[in-house]
Amino acid sequence: MKNLILFLTTFLLLQVAKANEPKTLDIGANAPDFSLKGVDGKMYSLKSFDKAQVLVIVFTCNHCPTAQAYEDRIKQLVIDYQSRGVQIVAISPNDPRSVRLDELGYTDLSDSYEEMIQRAADKQFNFPYLYDGDSQETSQKYGPVATPHVFIFDKKRILRYTGRIDDVENPKKTPNQLDTKNAIEDLLAGREVKVEKTKTFGCSIKWAEKTTLTNDEKAQWAKEPVTLNFIDEAGLKNLLKNESGKLRLVNIWATWCGPCVREMPDFMTIYRMYRNRDFELITISADKPDKKDKALQTLTRLQVSAQNYIFNNEDVYKLIELIDPQWQGALPYTLLIEPNGKVVYQKQGQINPLEMKKRIVDNPLMGRVY
Repeated sequence: MKNLILFLTTFLLLQVAKANEPKTLDIGANAPDFSLKGVDGKMYSLKSFDKAQVLVIVFTCNHCPTAQAYEDRIKQLVIDYQSRGVQIVAISPNDPRSVRLDELGYTDLSDSYEEMIQRAADKQFNFPYLYDGDSQETSQKYGPVATPHVFIFDKKRILRYTGRIDDVENPKKTPNQLDTKNAIEDLLAGREVKVEKTKTFGCSIKWAEKTTLTNDEKAQWAKEPVTLNFIDEAGLKNLLKNESGKLRLVNIWATWCGPCVREMPDFMTIYRMYRNRDFELITISADKPDKKDKALQTLTRLQVSAQNYIFNNEDVYKLIELIDPQWQGALPYTLLIEPNGKVVYQKQGQINPLEMKKRIVDNPLMGRVY
């Protein structure tokens, strides 16, 4: 009954949020002005782009796989048209507080301003990338429905096209309809835009009202069962062989190891981001077998609902040799193992969470696009 009530509550909240979503700007409307901060620290408005004959505003973001699939094509549009009087600007409309961890399965970064700076640097964006996540006032005026969503304005800043970039999400395939490029060419040639409006495909805009969904997510985490089972030598050997077909992250820790306990929330963030894909987290406690209850208490307090084991042998050196003969024995120790046992990452000491996310999402088994 409680699950049914939660489902109905979430469904109603989504319907209310959808009903309150802003209307997309109509063709022929004037471009709403804005004052937004870019990842370069500068403030931008419509006046900043006065010299452009054509202004292309793309509402996009860091985390969406569709948005990431189009990043290189947006960069190429800049290269193709920067000498022809076309200015391309990207705006992130999402409230980062409304992005659930289970929506970050195809990325290493969410949609905060600081993470936008990181993404722009990683991808070497050649266009202004502006943040509207705090107030969403600009996004409310334009009304994007998904990321990415393109709005193209003529010299008088009248909207002449709104919709998709093209009709093929997969960057490895050739699109059939180059809608954004065609609209730009029409405007540069002084023609009426042949196709003024298309549908868009991508992740929904994370309006502020959706913070209720992130709160629901946290409530669900607290209800997930936490277990701790013994594992023997044979079990460890099989675990390291990794015949699961999944990318396997293994963390060896102990209750008495301060750095181990401090970084466990980072592992849980990673687990919650990627667990709906071909990924799993396994923790192995190096505590003595008679400390199992204490280890379970720590895991429960930290809501570690992954696969948790404790070695059933008091000989910690046997554990070290089984895990990795090259491991010197200091905790924590972390391995990233591909299917069939190939170790692609190993670290004695605390991990860098961002580096680990990049390794996971950029692994061939995972990837950033559908």
